[in-house]
Parts: sequence; C-alpha cells; structure tokens
Amino acid sequence: MRAIQSTRVVRDGVVGPGRVVIDGETIKAVTAPDGDTAGLQIEDVGDAVVMPGIVDPHVHVNEPGRTEWEGFATATRAAAAGGVTTFVDMPLNCIPVTTTAEALRIKLEACASSLHVDVGFWGGVVPGNAHEIAGLARGGALGCKAFMVDSGIPEFEWSRKADLLVAMPHLRDAGLPLLAHAELDLGAVDVSGDDPRSYASYLRSRPRAWEDAAIALLLELCEETGCPVHVVHLSSADALDALRDAKHRGLPMTVETCAHYLCLRAEDVPDGETCFKCAPPIREDENRLRLWSALEEGLIDFVVTDHSPCTPHLKLPERGDFHAAWGGIASLQLGLPSVWSQARARGATLPDLSRWLSAGGASFAGLGRRKGQLAPGFDADIVVWDPDAAWTVRTDDLRFRHPVSPYVGEGLFGRVLQTILRGTTIFSDSETADPGPAPAGRPLLGRDSA
Repeated sequence: MRAIQSTRVVRDGVVGPGRVVIDGETIKAVTAPDGDTAGLQIEDVGDAVVMPGIVDPHVHVNEPGRTEWEGFATATRAAAAGGVTTFVDMPLNCIPVTTTAEALRIKLEACASSLHVDVGFWGGVVPGNAHEIAGLARGGALGCKAFMVDSGIPEFEWSRKADLLVAMPHLRDAGLPLLAHAELDLGAVDVSGDDPRSYASYLRSRPRAWEDAAIALLLELCEETGCPVHVVHLSSADALDALRDAKHRGLPMTVETCAHYLCLRAEDVPDGETCFKCAPPIREDENRLRLWSALEEGLIDFVVTDHSPCTPHLKLPERGDFHAAWGGIASLQLGLPSVWSQARARGATLPDLSRWLSAGGASFAGLGRRKGQLAPGFDADIVVWDPDAAWTVRTDDLRFRHPVSPYVGEGLFGRVLQTILRGTTIFSDSETADPGPAPAGRPLLGRDSA
C-alpha cells in the first residue's frame, strides 16, 4: 500500500501532521505520521500541503463539435496540473449541446479514452426539452443548466419563466438541481457612443440589476416548484441579501462564485484587453470584497473557475472590442493558486480553501460520498502543493488548449507539486514530457456515484 505523509495534512477542518494511507483506489486511513509502517510504501513530502483533490463543478470543454476551442484531452491534462481531480462539464458549447440523452451518449463516446481526471456531466434545459430531463437523469447527468439570457450560440436557446416552470418539476422529480445563468435582459443600456475598447463601457452594458432580477425570479420559481436551484457564477454582490433571506427561509438554493470575481478588479482591466471579458462581467473592487465576505460567511457555497475557452481570434485581440469579442475566462489550471493568493492575504485557512474548492463542489454535484475529503472510504484523490511558492504565470505554464488568460503575467502564490487520482499520480511538477501519464480518468454518471 502507498502512503503520503506530511506535516500539513488537511482533514476534518484542521491542518496537522498526518499520513494518508492508500489501498488501491481508495483511502484506507488517515493516521498520525508515527503509526505502524508495515507494508507501506511511504512518500514523505515534508511540509508540503496534502489536501483533497480539487472538485470544479463548472468547466466548459466543448467536445464534440468545437474541439478546436477545448477538448477533453487538453482540458483534463490542464486540470491535473492545477490539482483538479474531478470536474463537471457544462452542456455547451459542444455540438450537439447536451440537452438530450442521445447528446449525452455522444459526448461520453467522444471523451471515452482521453480523460486525465474524473469528469461528471451537466445536462441542459432549453425551451421544449422538458420531456428529455428524465432520460438525461437516467443517462447520468448530475443536473441541468439553463440560460436566462442569450447564451451566445443558437443551439442553446435561453429559457423564459414559462419554460422554467415546465422544466423544474421534471428536475425535482428526477432528483436533479436546476443550474441557472442568472441574468435577465432588462433592456438595452445605451453604449452606442462609447469606445468599444473601453472596459467601463462593457461593464455598463451588463449591470448588476440584470443579475439581481434573474435571481429574484429564480427564488420565486424555487419556492413555487420545490426544485433545487443553483446560481452559477454569481457576480453581483447586490443579490446577496436576497440569497441570504432565501437560505434563512429554508429554500433549496445554492450559489457559487468564480475565482476571477474574487481575484480580478474592473479598475485594473486595461482597455482593449478582451481576455478579461466574461458574462456576467468582472466588477468593481467594492463588489469583489463583498463577495469575499459572503464566501467567508458561508452564504456562497463554493468557488469554481468557469473555465471557458475559445480560439484566440474570437477574442479579437487586434480590435480589442469588448462588445464584439467572445466572453469567457480560461483558467482551469489556476483556480487553486489564484484563490489562495487572495485568501492568504485575508487570513483564510487551508481548511477554508479545501471547503471552497473541494468539499463544497463535490457535495453540490452529488459526488460528496466519495470526493472532496481525505477520509476512509473516499477516493484517493489528493493534491500535494506548496502554499508559499511564489511564481509568475507564463503562457508556457498553461496546459489548456489556448493559453490566453488574464492571469498571464500575474504573480501568484501556491504551486502544485503532485496530483493523485484514485491512488495514481497523474501530474508531477518534475514531469519533463508532455502530455505525461496516460489518461486515468473516468466518467462519473449519476449523483453519489463517484
């Protein structure tokens, strides 16, 4: 049997000396480091942090159909290099979008031999597909996502209130949550006279009120239907009071925010630098600080990357037009160091980080019986990392398909030394060859089936 030993093992909300004993693919025990060593192959990593592998429930891979944006081979390899052992794939921007059981089958076939980490799958809600939800659930979808505003692609139409009212009882009855991109277009904001390279202009074009109105509608629908509702990529801190009230009233509501909303500030976005464009947008520093407070309070349940790649030319780097460029932040590999760099400055602890990046997402995705904790019986998914290592992000460091990211050139703390998936090392910082170990990941089908 294999064992990983360190002075800083994160488990049960504390950090201390420990030894994680691995039997095959699972954790057999987490013991004191001076226990019986008979039959153990011990790897002592000194004072490196040993933490549950990261679980990222919000990743866009885009295979099949737009694999030139990002495919499972590159995405899962980047995930492994970032300490991610499990992520959940979004139902767009692949072709076909994952809104039918057949589309899910096609996606599973496409990724069958290329997963470097374990991957779950969200289905999609679009107008007219409520009858497909039961089939998506039987096929292994962990939940279904809807857009409340134009998604940017015609294959994934946005859902109105009436559409959601039809779909949500099907989701409830299937035991699946509704994930919602919460923006309602309340009417065009006139930016016609603005410089299209101006980030301030783009920020004005998608105001907080759009998110706030969408979240208010979701709360209403959650209460009416009893369907669990999850707000993806919360950006507007103005919605926090409504979410707090909903949770206090016992509504089955959860909410995530993204690393980029916690780490980047509108005030720092250079005009024309469209790699910063996403929707909802990166907002002002005062908003960012309120999101941090809500995360620390426990109102925000966990943090994701919302890795959203595209080909470089779709970002229109020559024009720098924020209104015309494709939105989305490519950052799958950088969730751990980006969030930790801010968290450590705020006095957050390693157990806090583990809860935000591992346990919270695993529980929400229905994978919390086997993922997200270092405990007996759980999958031996582990990230070994140095929280004190300072480094500057370079394009050469990034393993996702197109190394176009607002984090390039940023100084961060925290470097992944080793990633272990179900007992097998899938990334080591000593690797010299790309792509490294053969794919060891598996599809995760059905909630609590990891």
